Amino acid sequence: MASAASAVTKRKPARDRLLQAAAEEFYAQGVTGTGIDTIIATAGVAKKSLYNNFDSKDALVAAYLEERHREWLALFEARLANAETPTARVLAVFDAYADHVNSEYRDGWRGCGLLNAAAELPVGHPGRAAVRAHKDEVEGLLRAQLAEFVEAPEALAAHLSLLLEGSMAKSGLEGTDAWVLRARGLAEALLRP
Repeated sequence: MASAASAVTKRKPARDRLLQAAAEEFYAQGVTGTGIDTIIATAGVAKKSLYNNFDSKDALVAAYLEERHREWLALFEARLANAETPTARVLAVFDAYADHVNSEYRDGWRGCGLLNAAAELPVGHPGRAAVRAHKDEVEGLLRAQLAEFVEAPEALAAHLSLLLEGSMAKSGLEGTDAWVLRARGLAEALLRP
């Protein structure tokens, strides 16, 4: 009896299991291709648990997108903590994206989960705004790092952001980090004095 009780207490809260299931299923099958029943089954929770934690599927999608954003920020912050030069701090953005590509995915890497989700959502959907905010924040991080050693960092930050996003698109098509690493090399060359 005690072991059954301890197993239940060690189990993740329903909200965490729902977010983990959403991350797995939305990434593998798409947001529109994944029904609530699939999320519930993968999470191993009752339907009531879903609606106790999220008002709707749209609310779950929004939470999923926010969690993806936080995951990437954690990867970036870890890379930034080890970057010792201004150039290395800019390249930490590319390194964090490569780390994201190399994370474990049930059916392999198939591109940026945020952009994949945004492509499925209608114009005006709050999820698209969340993805846009993430991409704008990434460009802002590039701009902030560039400001340490570039007088007018806006244009170069936009250039590097486009380079990064293009590499993510190609990387998603090939299922590897090769294009992100290539983009990193191009960015490094652009940053050399």
